[in-house]
Amino acid sequence: MSHKSGFVNIIGSPNVGKSTLMNQLVGERLSIITSKQQTTRHRIMGMVNEENYQIVFSDTPGIIDPAYKLHENMMKFVSEALKDADVLIVMTDVYEEIDKIKERVLRFSKLEIPVLVFINKIDQSNQEKLILLVESWKKMLPKAEILPISALHNMGIDFILPKIVELLPEGPAYFDKDQLTNKNMRFFVSEIIREKILLQYQKEVPYSCEVVVEEYKEDDDIIRIRTNIMVSRDTQRAILIGNKGDKIKKLGITSREDIEAFVLKKVHLELYVKVDKDWRNKDGKLKKYGY
Repeated sequence: MSHKSGFVNIIGSPNVGKSTLMNQLVGERLSIITSKQQTTRHRIMGMVNEENYQIVFSDTPGIIDPAYKLHENMMKFVSEALKDADVLIVMTDVYEEIDKIKERVLRFSKLEIPVLVFINKIDQSNQEKLILLVESWKKMLPKAEILPISALHNMGIDFILPKIVELLPEGPAYFDKDQLTNKNMRFFVSEIIREKILLQYQKEVPYSCEVVVEEYKEDDDIIRIRTNIMVSRDTQRAILIGNKGDKIKKLGITSREDIEAFVLKKVHLELYVKVDKDWRNKDGKLKKYGY
């Protein structure tokens, strides 16, 4: 039997369920998930490997109008995903109005690769509305396949992998068959901490934070991690630390618990908060932080 392989890239608006779908398809929690926009900042790849195929999924940042250079660089990840996709998954949900993203959708219609549209969160809708949504998307993307799903509740997901394998081109594996992702452990540690920041802090503070793992040292019985949380202003640093350090202590505890569950080992975690003024608008800083 011939071998198939290819890049299957997931794009769409913020909070439509791209990361949830990616985690479900890969079978691991590679992408962090919150209800806030800009949760995903990077392009994260996850591989599904079988004897006769390798699917390289990509989770990408939600498509937004950039307000900072950080956002511009995040949108470059989306553009890259459009260029190298062998199969494109366009993620939407039952709340998104197709007329408001018409220009974007028309761009998808010009692509020469297979396009799958997944209408997510069907558990929060009804059949009548779903029929209308499917019809609207079919008019805009007549060559695409439209599938209503619930990524969170695993509804309609069983159809996806066989369909993707059917659409993949023949070719050798791009990565080792035992490889799960293109990111290293430091990246996932920083993402777990950033997820907790998004969940525990409000307003602008979480969006001004970048988590940098300065040290990741693995001993026989424990992993020692030292991390800097970079913020844009002194006031944000004060908010992150909290009164007598109560907020940063809580952040450390919740982060450490999730990191230990991820690495399956005891963790000693140190968190430091530092000010890097206006880092979101500085090309040199963005490059340093991986954007």
